[in-house]
Amino acid sequence: MHALPARTNASLCHAGVVEPESVSRAPLAIRAGQIDASIAAWAYRIDLRDHLIFPGLINAHDHLHVNTVPPLTDGAPFPNSYAWIEAFQEHFKKPEVAAALRVSKSLRMQQGGLKNLLAGTTCVAHHDPWHPSLDATDFPVALLRNYGWSYALGWPEYGPPVEQSFSATSPLLPWFIHLAEGTDGVAQSELAQLDRLGCLASNSVLIHGVGLSETDIERVIEIGASVVWCPASNHALLGRSLAPKRLCEAGRLALGSDSRLSGARDLLDELRRVIDNAGLTTRQLLSLVTTHAASVLRTPSRGRLVPGMHADMVIVEDIGGDPMRSLLGIERSQIRAVVRDGVPHIADPDFAEWFAVTGIETERVTLDGKPKLLARHLADPALIALEPGLALVNDMSDEEHELVLEARYC
Repeated sequence: MHALPARTNASLCHAGVVEPESVSRAPLAIRAGQIDASIAAWAYRIDLRDHLIFPGLINAHDHLHVNTVPPLTDGAPFPNSYAWIEAFQEHFKKPEVAAALRVSKSLRMQQGGLKNLLAGTTCVAHHDPWHPSLDATDFPVALLRNYGWSYALGWPEYGPPVEQSFSATSPLLPWFIHLAEGTDGVAQSELAQLDRLGCLASNSVLIHGVGLSETDIERVIEIGASVVWCPASNHALLGRSLAPKRLCEAGRLALGSDSRLSGARDLLDELRRVIDNAGLTTRQLLSLVTTHAASVLRTPSRGRLVPGMHADMVIVEDIGGDPMRSLLGIERSQIRAVVRDGVPHIADPDFAEWFAVTGIETERVTLDGKPKLLARHLADPALIALEPGLALVNDMSDEEHELVLEARYC
């Protein structure tokens, strides 16, 4: 564990600050890790003309410790989650899968966090038993901490018992459960079953919901519950996903990446896959990973860039046209900088001065072939070795590194 440096006041100038409802051109002030209402006279000023600043993305569903496990390659589509869970039991016996699972859970948790950070996600809801490694002060992303959960109605032995967990969770906090994850009668019956148990309420967050009927969706909206949509995982394992429009319009939908074991590479990949075929506007899609996600997860200090919020943000080049597409339609290597609590954690090399004034030491890396600076507390070689597309370049000479930079920025 590394001690993180003190935060530095900063003013981000001349950029467009993008939220689902608006784009502002006012300077963005950072003070003590939060967005501030005024700019301190001594603030470090960063000229971001021709750039856009988005709130750090919120991933409403991930299993952080299995992102390095090779995915299941046969058997799909399954009728429901219980069928694919059974198939995964044999999958876990394969030598390459067993080898991946022998890596310490602590390191795999860190890799799951790093995977999210690299793609602009700064807050994650982890849906599995809590692990001590998640309490590290230098964990790559912020984590949802105050919530209740069960695993699934048909697999009660894995997590806390459904009724007991629900009753023990404050109605002011979210309560998560995998539900209606399938296309058959078993999945289609689960919302009514949860309702009969008295566990469907305004704080219930239903993961996947593929088997929900139109009537079920109206019931979810009526009661004020929410659904987390994981389309890549659903299509890979079940052959289809839910129709997101009605839940999104009601503000009762967030987006999750699940994990690489069954889903997309990361949340940015998930967004890029659905941007043109989900029947949602780009503003609605952004809300699923910012404002709506913050509401669903009941984490009001995230998802926007207004005074008092965490200074978590994603900085990208403005490619023109619809500003949402400058983030939602790009690859992770195209992100210019990912910022947590007011300080950069990974960024293009021309942000080196910002790292320096915040006291963040860096390592040179490449991300999908593009040069980046990564905060040193995230640059453990064992951790980087687990993340495909990320590599340290400490063995590269200064002359070679300059050639890479010249090729990237000329």
